Amino acid sequence: MAAGGGGPLALLVPLVLLLAAAAARLYRAGEDPLTVLAAGSVRRALLNSSAAWVVQFYSSSCGHCIAFAPTWRALAGDVKDWESAIRVGVLDCGEEENYETCKEYGIHYYPTFRYFKAFTKQFTTGENYKGADRELQTVRQMMIDFLQNHSQELRPPACPPLDPVSSSDITSLFDKNSHHYTAIVFESNNSYVGREVILDLIQYENIIVKRALNFDKPFLEKLGITSVPSCYLIHPNGSHALINILKPLRSFFSSYLKSLPGVRKKLLLPLQLPVQENKEESTEIKVWKEFDKSKLYMADLESGLHYLLRVELATHKTLEGAELKTFKDFVTVSAKLFPGRQPVVKLLETLQEWLVSLPLDKIPYDAILDLVNNKMRISGIFLTKKVQWVGCQGSRPELRGYTCSLWKLFHTLTVQAALRPKALINTGLEDNPQIVLQIMRRYIHHFFGCKACAQHFEEMAKESMDSVKTLDKAVLWLWEKHNVVNNRLAGDLTEDPKFPKVQWPTPDICPACHEEIKGLHSWNEAQVLQFMKCHYNTENILYKYTESQTDSSETEQGDTRELKDKSLLKKPSGNRENKIQDKESILDSESKVLDKLIANHGPVKDSSKSAVGSANLKETKQAVSFLGIGFSNIDMSLCVILYVASSLFLMIMYFFFRMRSKRWRVKYYRSSV
Repeated sequence: MAAGGGGPLALLVPLVLLLAAAAARLYRAGEDPLTVLAAGSVRRALLNSSAAWVVQFYSSSCGHCIAFAPTWRALAGDVKDWESAIRVGVLDCGEEENYETCKEYGIHYYPTFRYFKAFTKQFTTGENYKGADRELQTVRQMMIDFLQNHSQELRPPACPPLDPVSSSDITSLFDKNSHHYTAIVFESNNSYVGREVILDLIQYENIIVKRALNFDKPFLEKLGITSVPSCYLIHPNGSHALINILKPLRSFFSSYLKSLPGVRKKLLLPLQLPVQENKEESTEIKVWKEFDKSKLYMADLESGLHYLLRVELATHKTLEGAELKTFKDFVTVSAKLFPGRQPVVKLLETLQEWLVSLPLDKIPYDAILDLVNNKMRISGIFLTKKVQWVGCQGSRPELRGYTCSLWKLFHTLTVQAALRPKALINTGLEDNPQIVLQIMRRYIHHFFGCKACAQHFEEMAKESMDSVKTLDKAVLWLWEKHNVVNNRLAGDLTEDPKFPKVQWPTPDICPACHEEIKGLHSWNEAQVLQFMKCHYNTENILYKYTESQTDSSETEQGDTRELKDKSLLKKPSGNRENKIQDKESILDSESKVLDKLIANHGPVKDSSKSAVGSANLKETKQAVSFLGIGFSNIDMSLCVILYVASSLFLMIMYFFFRMRSKRWRVKYYRSSV
């Protein structure tokens, strides 16, 4: 992900670039030798299947997934003949329609490999891949182990026995007529060649393949076998002999056996897979958004927040311990430093207040999602529910995107922390120049989907993050490490050809940042710091393409909203009535979360804190909700007392003046008489 913006792209593409959906995915149904699954098809494909499955759950925005795609595609092609016994599938968790499905399967990181047994009657999240690495051969061997772990009753019907046969079983086949060839692969105990050849031939008729171990040395000598692996062939007429193969490799054995006279591929019925819409043939057209690479786009930052809160966080059903602490700190820093539009900032502030006020050591993600989606209908909060990449858009949908926006988000937070050093006062996070970096480090460790990327960032953090002593140094540290990542990924499969991974900022947008000392390029870090503070400042943010709360059609927004959006920055939060309603909604949410968690998990660990917190919530909620005007029971009691006292006082005054009036009338009446 290049840190900069458009580059020469404006000269290379027109204003409107039509991108067919066929080029939008890492894997293409009908072209790649695997099954592309989606939310609407994955359950029906896996449940009660006559074959086992190995499924890769990946994200199209994950750099490691992009780099791994050729290996997975090659694996699927290599075991294509095995598909009647075990099938290879993929599911893109980066697709919006698949978010909930990946959450149901408990996918936390990408890529994740899961095995699903044949004839599974009930929903299961599958078995995790436990291989030493992700090399093609290792995964292929794990597929064989998984097949052998099936019980006899649940083994896929197309999968022949994979256990070795004995010497006596082999001898019984000699000199007997048969309708087919029988091939026996002799191998060592830790070899997979025999089982691989067996599976390679399951779709071929007139041949059966078995395997035998090299334990019976006299028997091997009798057959003339001097080394393993070797292949011994029994012909249909009962004759038998050792096959002379140039190289004792799986591919040589399989190729030789497939070419025997009379051996041909079976005419199999097409696999009965769930019918789903073929997105690759969709007529969907994506519009290229013209952008200025010297500017920061709010649409990128808000889209990143949307993906972070609604997609990446959703892989964790419950937040507790270090994960909950990390999320609370992230929300606190974002609420104080994010230079966003008022509805987004208010959402972050509301979320922070809600998290701080909950007396719980674990919080279900669904409760967080309800607040982010504003299920309580709090006035004035809003966050887009779709991604709208602008400066982070790629030439293909799986390139750049979220990873780009995450870099931009944390660059923005480090710069805002340096520009507004007092913003975090009274949060418990002040007086720590590394605070944004540390939260970024913890967030990537606990939540970032690409595990390999997280490990690389952790290595960089361990190496030098402790050397950061000022807020300005934090800005420069993150800039420097971003360039380290760009340098490492330059030329990688994850690199967008339209946005090469270069050292940023480039000379065309910051000439003063670049110098030459004795003929060698050098960075002027003072100028870089000044550039970063300008580039990630509020004044450099453009609001083109951002979405407002009133956009029910969720169409793209243009220049007409920019002035309106700027006017939304940091507005007061509204009148007293709205605040009371908002407070009541938040407290209602807190009460529901507390009740739900106690019902599901029992009391929280700190029972005294829980009881006090629950009582306070109840009392405060009563105070807010009583007659809807913000008075507590005590206040209302005092009002009643004052009302009664006032009534008594008025009655006394009434009778006093009435009696006085009568006396006056009597006095003057007698005088006249």
